[in-house]
Amino acid sequence: MSQSLSQTFLAITRNSTDLEWLQGALAPLGQVVSAGSGSLDDLLALVDVTFAGVVFIGLDREHLMAQSALIEGALEAKPMLAIVALGDGMDNQLVLNAMRAGARDFVAYGSRSSEVAGLVRRLSKRLPAVTQNPNIGGLSVLYGAQCDGDGALIATHLALVVQKTGQRTLLLDLGLPRGDSLALLGLESSFSFGDALRHLRRLDATLIDSAFTTDGTGLRMLAYTEADDRLEQSSAAELYMLLSALRQHFQHVVVNLVGQPDSEALRTLVSHCDQLLWYADQSVLECRRNLALLNLWRSKGMKLHHAGLLIDRYLKAVAPNAEVLAKTFDLPVIAALPFSPEFRLNAKNQGVPLFELSPRESLCSGLRSVGEHLARHSATQGKTSEGWFNRLWGNK
Repeated sequence: MSQSLSQTFLAITRNSTDLEWLQGALAPLGQVVSAGSGSLDDLLALVDVTFAGVVFIGLDREHLMAQSALIEGALEAKPMLAIVALGDGMDNQLVLNAMRAGARDFVAYGSRSSEVAGLVRRLSKRLPAVTQNPNIGGLSVLYGAQCDGDGALIATHLALVVQKTGQRTLLLDLGLPRGDSLALLGLESSFSFGDALRHLRRLDATLIDSAFTTDGTGLRMLAYTEADDRLEQSSAAELYMLLSALRQHFQHVVVNLVGQPDSEALRTLVSHCDQLLWYADQSVLECRRNLALLNLWRSKGMKLHHAGLLIDRYLKAVAPNAEVLAKTFDLPVIAALPFSPEFRLNAKNQGVPLFELSPRESLCSGLRSVGEHLARHSATQGKTSEGWFNRLWGNK
């Protein structure tokens, strides 16, 4: 994979509108992650986990001293960083202060995308090559725009399959309804997703072993509960740091995001995963909701080359069929899982995994097939997403 495709940029901007402008301008080159409100410690921590070489810092007259100090502090700690200041291009004082603080360049808000991208390309050529951490775990996301209780059912069983392959696995259940994965396995937890965010800086092996819920197979679980803030209230910086910490301790993280509304937090999780399973069924109404969001993200330049369509509750005799859905979504079909309503209901009501009730059911076979391919991809992350889909269908 080329460096331009794998780049991550950090940005501290005035508001979400400015951030979206920058994300759109740099979409062909990589992903722009919000670095929050401007804490030097948080910025440096994000540089460490994202391997970002270019950082954008917005300047304004009201906070100019603090913003200049932030640039100076970041460059003192990370001399190889390329810092680009953002601000009003007509304000010479902002430009002068940015250059004095050590910024490589200055970009006016609202500049043409081609100008911003051209600047970043030139800066990137002068930066040392970035080496990603080879020990970081795989990250798979299950997402669909509709709120669907079966999303937790599918994500839980995919995580169980990955765990069974021998990879130390975490199920991060952020889907709606909240916490269904725990109920499906008859488990309870006193440590939630919100707790993990609050204890972000001490999220080590000891805390994980003592606080995270574990099922009988060894699968660790971290769920989103009613007491936690809405996902969209979490900052992209917090989520990026949480994912980085979790991927240091687990060989694979499976994230259920089914039903979450569009937000910067959701886009951060979707953009930074290795494999995105877009969850949908044959309902025309639900397909419309999913397509509306999928097309919005594409129009904003979000990279979705790592996405595939997972069709659930599939009925062969009902239109639209898998081929039509693949063309409509313009995504390869990863699997079409059978409806099996009685089988699913029994598993939910009894709090027992599908694999224990009837391991030879076709639904179990489909789940095992997808889960095993997720695990294989996690073990060969250096290959492209296109290669993963080719391997998936080449083995059918």
